[in-house]
Amino acid sequence: MSHAQIGLIGLGTMGGMLALNIAEKGFDIAVFNRTTKVTRSFHETAGALAPKITPCESLEALVQAIAKPRAIILMVPAGEPVDEQIAALRPYLDADDLIIDAGNANFHDTERRAAEAEKQGPRFLGSGVSGGEEGARHGPAIMGGGARSDWDRVAPILNAIAAQFEGTPCAGFMGKGGSGHFVKAVHNGIEYADMQMIAETYGVMRDGMKLGATECGEIFAKWDEGVLKSYLIEISGKVARTADPETGAPMLDIILDRAGQKGTGRWTAIEAQHLAAPIPVIEAAVMARNLSSRLEARAEGEDLFGTGPEALPDGALSAEDLEHAMIAGKILCYAQGFELLRAANAPFDWALPLPEIALVWRDGCIIRSAMLDDMASALSDAPDRNLMFAPFFADLLKAHHGALRKVVSTAVAHGLAVPALSMALSYFDTMRTARGTANMIQGQRDFFGAHGFERTDREGKDFHGPWAM
Repeated sequence: MSHAQIGLIGLGTMGGMLALNIAEKGFDIAVFNRTTKVTRSFHETAGALAPKITPCESLEALVQAIAKPRAIILMVPAGEPVDEQIAALRPYLDADDLIIDAGNANFHDTERRAAEAEKQGPRFLGSGVSGGEEGARHGPAIMGGGARSDWDRVAPILNAIAAQFEGTPCAGFMGKGGSGHFVKAVHNGIEYADMQMIAETYGVMRDGMKLGATECGEIFAKWDEGVLKSYLIEISGKVARTADPETGAPMLDIILDRAGQKGTGRWTAIEAQHLAAPIPVIEAAVMARNLSSRLEARAEGEDLFGTGPEALPDGALSAEDLEHAMIAGKILCYAQGFELLRAANAPFDWALPLPEIALVWRDGCIIRSAMLDDMASALSDAPDRNLMFAPFFADLLKAHHGALRKVVSTAVAHGLAVPALSMALSYFDTMRTARGTANMIQGQRDFFGAHGFERTDREGKDFHGPWAM
């Protein structure tokens, strides 16, 4: 009997948690995993939610279990597995059925799949979902992309399962095609950068100020009570204060400093280059993750050039200095992310709703932060203005950029690597310098390639220096 209101394929960690979330919100859901044992086990362990879940052992059974017009969520690995799953489903679906890719897809793939769906069906919606395992189970942030009518069909379910911020669902329609997955990629880029800046301040505390992990955790916990209140600051404090149950040592002291990544931050950096959108803090964070994997080379470098970072002189930096530097860095990081979102509108014929994106990110997602309410207000007041120039954030930068400069200069002087904080400062300095040094670059380009330049004293773009004569 076709009674399920929605289907889901892929019962891995995220898929399983999302299915339980849907069932808990009162919706009947049919589920399928290519490994039948996983499907059966999932249903058997669903407890009180089991009656809302229909386990299916074939794609045909899954499709038959869902009421028409059908909607099926895919929670499978990005790339070819998504295309393979769509191809396998297509013979069983009607043209007006809807496939929702809720994985970490590259938005270019989503654009292609959406175009294919327009030609031959079934319908296709790409939805970015952020929040990790906890978010999937109890309320993620959801960023939808595709046809508005398709979003509206499933919005009651997606709004119900999304995180709620003061009664407002953290779910929204971003626009057509791959826009939802693009917004999710930028979210992840900001996530990379925020995590890297936190890691850098931890490094200054640990290696420069010689603080123990627990002391670092207490500082993060204090920061989480102020302007920096956010999910990432909160969990950083918890991570730093946790002891290894096997050895009793701080967990941070036994975790190898090699960071993993799934590629979404790299996608963000690559796309920013295509769009000529400067996001140096995010790019620095991606670079730092890549360098973290070079363990042997870093050890060789330490042997060759010295013993790594130096301890700071007493009183050189305070926890307050680091907090204020993080405030400035965070503003500049988010400002770059929103500038990238804005830069994508014209090339992809989108109209990304920047204020709504800030609202969607207020809860459920990894980069949720107390700043996002004010960011949404600033973007509503002036959608085309860089966030760093909005009065609220400009005042914060005026108050805290000195601390960012102090932290970066002190860290650099003592061999402490702070690539993301350094790039935040360089971005800030560039963006407040009316006359920079690109005139030298234009002179060089004209000298070796006769590319021409603009002059400061007259109109026109095709002037040349005397070396061209």
